[in-house]
Amino acid sequence: MSESIHNSRFRKWVASSPPVIWGVRQLRELLIGALRQGPIPQHVAFVMDGNRRFARDHGIETVEGHNLGFEALARILEVCYKTGVKVVTIYAFSIENFKRSKYEVDALMDMAKLKLTQLSEHGALLDRYGASIRILGQRELVKPDVLEAIDKAVSLTAGNKKAILNVCFPYTSRDEITSAVKKTIDTYSQPIGSHPSPSKRPFSETHITRNIRQQMLKTVPEDGSEKSSSRSASPESSKEQSSAGHSSATSTLMNQSEKGDAYSAAPSFPDPETITAETLTDNMLTAGTPPLDLLVRTSGVQRLSDFMLWQCHENTSIVFLDCLWPEFDLWQFLPVLVEWQWQRKKIQEQERGRVRQKTE
Repeated sequence: MSESIHNSRFRKWVASSPPVIWGVRQLRELLIGALRQGPIPQHVAFVMDGNRRFARDHGIETVEGHNLGFEALARILEVCYKTGVKVVTIYAFSIENFKRSKYEVDALMDMAKLKLTQLSEHGALLDRYGASIRILGQRELVKPDVLEAIDKAVSLTAGNKKAILNVCFPYTSRDEITSAVKKTIDTYSQPIGSHPSPSKRPFSETHITRNIRQQMLKTVPEDGSEKSSSRSASPESSKEQSSAGHSSATSTLMNQSEKGDAYSAAPSFPDPETITAETLTDNMLTAGTPPLDLLVRTSGVQRLSDFMLWQCHENTSIVFLDCLWPEFDLWQFLPVLVEWQWQRKKIQEQERGRVRQKTE
């Protein structure tokens, strides 16, 4: 037992010695440089899972486990931005996390204030790599003091244009999709070239009734002309024609103002048939960012947990790793990036093959 403890202390001493630290740092830079020679994912997302389990396994406080998770995030952000990743999206806090104990929720909120301030400071990691912070989620669920720290971090990094850090806080994908659908409906319910009116919507009963009435009014003159011509062909029906003409004139006078009102009160709306998947994508919180290339979840749990459900598409690589988030670093991330590069090259070769077949 004493020999085992001695060996463990010796390994830690060797690992912390300046020559070893320098050698490991040089090796990291060499590996990152090698990765840059191949295709690089432009948008990477992380489900940072395993902080609480790591704390339990190591006999430390849950809050300390979250602190170690932040240190892992800083390491991975540096690797991502050095390799050329443009957008990193992290699942920092789910709306469902509010169901946890008040002590843990308050601790996470306080940590969010501190860590966002540290990340956005001048000369800090985001400033060095030109990355701006964007907060994706329900702001109204966050306490005012946390919102103040969020807005300050966003403001301090607003001038950084080289990369983006999306912090989902508090967030669920179903909430994001629901908000995007509502926004799309609001957009398509507004008259073109005018301000929105709640009583004039393309999907409302009043608007549908008005459209049907317009179609009926358009067909009335045509029917009347046909009847008039058929009656004029028969001299004996002149009296009936006069009576019908009087009735038609009366009906026209009765409906003239209504018809005019229908035409004048019927604004032009966007066609709902033009709504596509791209329309909803443009109304998502991640609008304007590259498509999601790679999603990584740690802790061995194989589910998305209501994260980036819309953004995951046919070419998104989803990777589940057994290591816990505080343990995650370049050595776990490197095989994932190499595998993604190999898959990307394979897809590109297949696309070139299809192009050659079409040209031949």
